[in-house]
Amino acid sequence: MVVCGDDALAHRLAAELRTVYRERVTLLLPAGGPPDPGRRRAGRAGALLDRVTSTVSRLSGGGADGGGPEVRVHPADGPDEEVFEAAGVRRASALALVYDDDEANVRAALLARRLNPRLRLVIRLYNRRLGEHLEALLDQAATVAGFDPAELDASTTVLSDADTAAPALVAAAVAGTSKVIQADGLLLRAVERTPPASGQVADPGLCTLALLSSTSGDPSGAEGSDASDDGPTLLPDDAAVAAAAGRGILALQQVAPATPTAPPRRLGGMGMPLGSLFSRRLVWSAAAVAAAVVALALTSTLVTGDPPLHAVYLSLLDLFAINDPAVGAPHPRQVLQLLSGLTGLLLLPVLVAAALEGLGTFRTASSLRRPPRGLTGHLVLVGLGKVGTRVLLRLREMNIPVVCVEADPEARGVPLARRLRVPTVLGDATEDGVLETAGVRRAHALLALTSSDSTNLEACLYARAVQPRLRVVLRLFDDGFATAVYRTLRAAHPRALTRSRSVSSLSAPAFAGAMMGRRILGAIPVERRVLLFAAVDVAGHRALEGRSVAAAFRPGAWRVVALDSSGPDDRTPDLTRADFAEGQRPDRPGLVWDVRSDYVLCPQDRVVLAATRQGLAELLERPAPQQG
Repeated sequence: MVVCGDDALAHRLAAELRTVYRERVTLLLPAGGPPDPGRRRAGRAGALLDRVTSTVSRLSGGGADGGGPEVRVHPADGPDEEVFEAAGVRRASALALVYDDDEANVRAALLARRLNPRLRLVIRLYNRRLGEHLEALLDQAATVAGFDPAELDASTTVLSDADTAAPALVAAAVAGTSKVIQADGLLLRAVERTPPASGQVADPGLCTLALLSSTSGDPSGAEGSDASDDGPTLLPDDAAVAAAAGRGILALQQVAPATPTAPPRRLGGMGMPLGSLFSRRLVWSAAAVAAAVVALALTSTLVTGDPPLHAVYLSLLDLFAINDPAVGAPHPRQVLQLLSGLTGLLLLPVLVAAALEGLGTFRTASSLRRPPRGLTGHLVLVGLGKVGTRVLLRLREMNIPVVCVEADPEARGVPLARRLRVPTVLGDATEDGVLETAGVRRAHALLALTSSDSTNLEACLYARAVQPRLRVVLRLFDDGFATAVYRTLRAAHPRALTRSRSVSSLSAPAFAGAMMGRRILGAIPVERRVLLFAAVDVAGHRALEGRSVAAAFRPGAWRVVALDSSGPDDRTPDLTRADFAEGQRPDRPGLVWDVRSDYVLCPQDRVVLAATRQGLAELLERPAPQQG
């Protein structure tokens, strides 16, 4: 296996392939540091190599026999033909291109396909549309060379680490709601359930995916890393669930199609909601004037005996001061005319304000919206980079109010926030007053998703100083650092929820599974651990074929959560490409989510598994690579 990259995902992926799948890995890293050090805080190449070594050592247990073959680190200025030849791309079984630059990944993918048409390619691309076209192009190139991409087992796979991690980050912030895994139309929903009292067992839903470290007496739990003994129990059996009275669980709740949220009505295609043209205060002022006119008309009808329509007509004439003076008229009529004139004077500033607000709305349609006064229960999103942009999209799809904070006006997600009219504060979240402007004192949760661990931690500490019970989700790379931060914050704020997530840790299993030739539908974080969902054909797997669903269940390793029993000619070739949003339903005939435990798996079946990383690697039973 060959991995090319320049950030945390590269060495997370190399460690995953080595420790979980026991593959021989060659890791290509920049020799002179990242190509644009001003754009990201990645440090020099020496620091990056140190992080690779420490990550691999930590995840493998530090021993030579604890994690399979060693990772060979090869410094390289860029992915050119000479570098690929030296790394053995012609003899490699798979190549992962996980540079932070889409253009570099595309250029390297075209070169690698020319050098080795049989090579399985896994490409990291943020641009979804470009990824679809590139995947088709590279598979076509393999076909022209005389190879069938289907026989090569997913010859080209395009993934995005931001898309993989975004649902998990959103779910961590919106505690008490469903965790969502979406893979091009397929929605898996899981929910954290804490028992209401000690000694009770939470509702398992369709099945129990994990026992959480949280209990009825300790809702924060003991968040542990993937390599620690603290924390949750993944894929427990029924006996373990029954014995875990008082513990929270992660239950598979439902599976549904991805139905896009209807966008708000727009004003003349200007890209802004109709309700944002005038302020709420102005609307209420206009409503008060209208109510006064109606009251004057009704009073005029009762006093003068005029028909209602005629009374309204006279009231409007008096309102706009274009009626004749009521000289000689009865006193009640004269009083009504004076009141109508006074109402007309009150109407004049309302009309002027409406004209000014309308003009100002059109002029500021292309500017960032400021956080509205009195906003409560919202999420504060710090960082609008690649990950923050995808998280913002998820939050908007779920109709969750959000206020963004970004220090760089040219950040990737700023145009999206402007287009969606999301309130945004431009400023450093670690400076005084910035988070207060975003309304963190009245917020429901804070998501700190910048690329700097120190910035995320500082924003968290500042927010907790303002609101001690604020729910916080941190993006942190290092497991040890994350555990130390968690325990410290838990000790300082025992009743406040703190969650830390690593984007590279969430996305690395999907990239590693694609390199092994399997489609990973998604990953659900269970505290600092990861639970994978994968589509696997039963044929050829001794642990599945000919066994009942109950017998195929391996506690702590894998579990069958869905069954696609349709014929090979009728089923969707790839579950991750099933376009349920176009009319297909996930509960179509052949795809069963409430699987009977006594059903015997047949070779023609395909199943959706919930599995741990080690469990999925064991199930695949990939033979050890040959030396030399």
